[in-house]
Amino acid sequence: MDLQELMNEQTGLDAVPAVVAGASRAGIRTTVTRGAAGSVAPESSFRIASLTKVFTSAALVRTLREKGVPPATPAIDLLPALAPDWRADPRLSVEQLLGQVSGLRESVDAAMVKALGEGDDAHLEAARLVVRAGNDRAPGERWSYYNGNYFLAGAILAGLSGTTYERAVRERALAPWNLPHTGFPIPPTAVPGWDGTNELAPLAYPRTRRPSGGLWSSVPELLTAGEGLLADRSLLAEIRRPRTRADDPMTYGLGWAVGPSGQLYLNGRLPGYRAAMVLIPDEEYVSVALANEQNALPALATLLSAMQQALTGDDIAGLINDFAA
Repeated sequence: MDLQELMNEQTGLDAVPAVVAGASRAGIRTTVTRGAAGSVAPESSFRIASLTKVFTSAALVRTLREKGVPPATPAIDLLPALAPDWRADPRLSVEQLLGQVSGLRESVDAAMVKALGEGDDAHLEAARLVVRAGNDRAPGERWSYYNGNYFLAGAILAGLSGTTYERAVRERALAPWNLPHTGFPIPPTAVPGWDGTNELAPLAYPRTRRPSGGLWSSVPELLTAGEGLLADRSLLAEIRRPRTRADDPMTYGLGWAVGPSGQLYLNGRLPGYRAAMVLIPDEEYVSVALANEQNALPALATLLSAMQQALTGDDIAGLINDFAA
């Protein structure tokens, strides 16, 4: 596989200022860049948007394992402070939140949680708004992508860890996987985002939304994260097991969609950025592509699909492109 050639074939990336892509198979890596000279390096940092859910999910599953708490535990049991305001189905479990099959009423939006501020109690208060809204349908009945599920997951992670959500993610995911440059503050290696011909100023991401999409990272560190997940066989088994039903819009585990040959994939979007990632556990394979233009996804999806097609025989460009992030 000539990764640079595959990237150069993606004419949909011609107008994208900066793109980095990489692949790892059995720990052997290839990384390539595309952009004006000096505008991007393999280690450049991008917003990874909903790829953050990979880290929230992994950190929470690890914490549950360490505490001896089954993933099927009702969420209300782990958030007793919210009991007076709980209008959601009391059977709602942690794994149903991470698997996007909670059935929660999707009425809490970005503006509502941003208004809660930046205090250490902000994640718990965001979770309170979510459970106050109740359920539209029974947990487990239907897959639907809703960031409110991860607002609750972030609060559970913080509560179980006895610290802030951010510190818990660092202690349970970023540090164990040795990702020193992945984090929530805007890094010095940040690539500016673009919307068409308009450069966007880098803005701080609201703290309350971080469990669903707040991290900055790079292709090398995301490859390291993927390699770390593949190496933790019990964590991988928990995350890749589908929580969806046969008639759901997609097959989904804990933070990852599941492809026809067992690929794990997802994409992320924020103003000025696109990110996508694919794992093939049985091939010890990880790939990722990051771009600083929010309309770059169809081309990134085609690139990632082409990169893995020789291993699986599957064209998953449409699946990656249509993912709900």
